[in-house]
Amino acid sequence: MAQFQLHGTKVLAVTLSGGESVKAKNGSMVAYEGEMSFKKMSGGGEGMRGMLTRRLTGEQMTVMEVKGQGVCYFADRASDISLVRLNGEKLHVEASNLLCVDGGLRTGTTFTGLRGASQGNGLFTTSVEGTGQAAVMSSGPAVLLRVTQNTPLQVDPGAYVAHQGNLRQSLQSGVNFRTLMGEGSGESFQVRFEGDGLVYVQPSERNTLGGEV
Repeated sequence: MAQFQLHGTKVLAVTLSGGESVKAKNGSMVAYEGEMSFKKMSGGGEGMRGMLTRRLTGEQMTVMEVKGQGVCYFADRASDISLVRLNGEKLHVEASNLLCVDGGLRTGTTFTGLRGASQGNGLFTTSVEGTGQAAVMSSGPAVLLRVTQNTPLQVDPGAYVAHQGNLRQSLQSGVNFRTLMGEGSGESFQVRFEGDGLVYVQPSERNTLGGEV
């Protein structure tokens, strides 16, 4: 299994040996040591079926397969990187926030409903499942928040990065009289998470449809 290690907070070093491979965001390689091969993959690394699914759903993820012997370094626009270790669980992550995954992990698309629409990212997002590590990017250091049965969580759609666990999502409108008069917080929509799991948020918000209402 490939070995993931952070160099600071913005560079990921992946050690490969014995024909091991990873799937990484296309163009994210910044340096490598040893012998490496790079191959662009269609459909987010899921083949023709994945390519068709992503075209239909609008979820865009261009990845490359990196295989070889040595150490490969990845980074993207000086984004902060967090490592997520999966042991048979599923991680849901925005495609734009996914930097690299172990070659043995399965990727796919997952229906998000109105949350994706409020983010301006469509109704689907990327899922990563299996045993191995994934590297997730964020604009600023990601904050990991716990959701329990007694402590639901509201998240601004533009700050959402990823989540895992047994979580239910619903979209809540924050529009009220104060918002319409320009005296509210400006957060027109929030995503409510309930259940048991973890949510990754970033300290810098994307532009979203909810923020323009």
